Amino acid sequence: MLLVAAAVLFHPPIGPYTHLKDSDFAGSRSFTNGQKIVFTPYFYWYDVETGAHIRNHNGTDALTTHPLSLEGFSFRSVSWHRKQLLDMMDAGIDVLLPVYWGEPSQRLEGRPVEQQTWSFAGLPQLVAAREGLVAEGKNPPLIGLFYDTSTLQWNSARSRVDLTTEEGRQWFYETIRDFFSLFPPAHWAMIDGRPVVFLYSAGFASAHDQICFDYLKESFARDFGGRTPFVVREMSWKVNTDSVYAWGGALGLKRHAVASLGPGYDHSAVPGRQPLIVSREDGNFYERNWVRFLRKPTNMVFLETWNEFHEGTDIAESREYGRTFITLTRKFTDMFRRGEVPALKNGVFTAAGKVEMSCSTTNGGQGVKLVTVPDGLVRPDVLNGVAYLLSVTNKTGGRYMYFQIDESFKRDETMTANVEVEYHDGGAGRFSLQFDGSDTNAQFCGAYTESPIVITLQGSNLWKTAAFRLDGARFANGENCNADFRIVIRADPFRLRRISVAR
Repeated sequence: MLLVAAAVLFHPPIGPYTHLKDSDFAGSRSFTNGQKIVFTPYFYWYDVETGAHIRNHNGTDALTTHPLSLEGFSFRSVSWHRKQLLDMMDAGIDVLLPVYWGEPSQRLEGRPVEQQTWSFAGLPQLVAAREGLVAEGKNPPLIGLFYDTSTLQWNSARSRVDLTTEEGRQWFYETIRDFFSLFPPAHWAMIDGRPVVFLYSAGFASAHDQICFDYLKESFARDFGGRTPFVVREMSWKVNTDSVYAWGGALGLKRHAVASLGPGYDHSAVPGRQPLIVSREDGNFYERNWVRFLRKPTNMVFLETWNEFHEGTDIAESREYGRTFITLTRKFTDMFRRGEVPALKNGVFTAAGKVEMSCSTTNGGQGVKLVTVPDGLVRPDVLNGVAYLLSVTNKTGGRYMYFQIDESFKRDETMTANVEVEYHDGGAGRFSLQFDGSDTNAQFCGAYTESPIVITLQGSNLWKTAAFRLDGARFANGENCNADFRIVIRADPFRLRRISVAR
């Protein structure tokens, strides 16, 4: 019995592969839950003929990094998809996840698939490329879905979708249904016989609930021969699904049930964004995050991304880096499958017992650095000759100070850390600490674990030191902008002179 009647059907399936029988799955193969699997999102929205996702509206370059050649660089090209699949095989990728925008309001009534928008029109070309490789006896990556949920807000209907309504649930389901209706199950990436669906952030929906996901399962089973999807949610979804990951691995390792990591980040070419660059460090950043992952691996890893050239997170062959990141990826995916545990390289703070950031030193940071985040704005100031950082108000309403610990200090996967905060006891209010903890069952997978200690200002106008003991800290850069911990500020003014972390 369906939880919600499908009386709000927007469209029938766009593709022919629905109402499947067991015979339709003949020749298909499936991973098992617990098997080691390497995923990567695949951006296929590019089209050199129209300039889509290659040039900005004013004709400027839309890409931060670039494919080796623009010749045939298009979702319409079977040969381009074929080349990407061959390169993924070289990199050791098991599953590619086309980044899909095919929401119901994009459907063009009465048009065949090849005349639809790129989300729909590009998939048959990808499948044709994969079929050709299979016919040659090759074993290219299988195809799962990366549902770019930004379309729940930015769509052709110009409507923000509420997933707690009948219409919203059907919108959500039809987006997923149409993707899998476009190609036969022989190409589906499945875990325990269930097609894989990764979800992007929940924040684009105006609301969501568990009923939407229950409806997805029941509707999918009705249309696809009793199968239900294996859903990997982004950690922002407050529902139960089969697994969970965190977007943002390109900025640093995110360790959840599905770990995510990437080569670095640079969206310099994207108009209107605040600068954000995480250097590739000639591949050292990528290698360092792979090593951290391999020392305590999960069974599934999400490489962010194969070819998002706008944000410079690509590991595909590029003009700037050649095949460097394909080669590195193969090195580490092989180690992953063999179960190798690499040794950590020594760094500046490997042997240190304590790291800190002090406003009284010229360089400020000795293993701890302040991270600038929209809800964590500060400015330097001086009080009676003492340099400090002042927390300032921001547009978000929350007030925090974010900090990141040097990687070389984090030699253990989890630790008990003792944090000291030197603050000015002026005014009224309180502050506390939230840290990236190791309880992955907690909200945001433990990234904002609360310290039980709350410090209340007394108004003495003296500089004081507060101590916090953080048990089970993993410091895996799980907070905003890859911070490891933050001060939660409910005081005004709040002045910080020094912060230290000891183990």
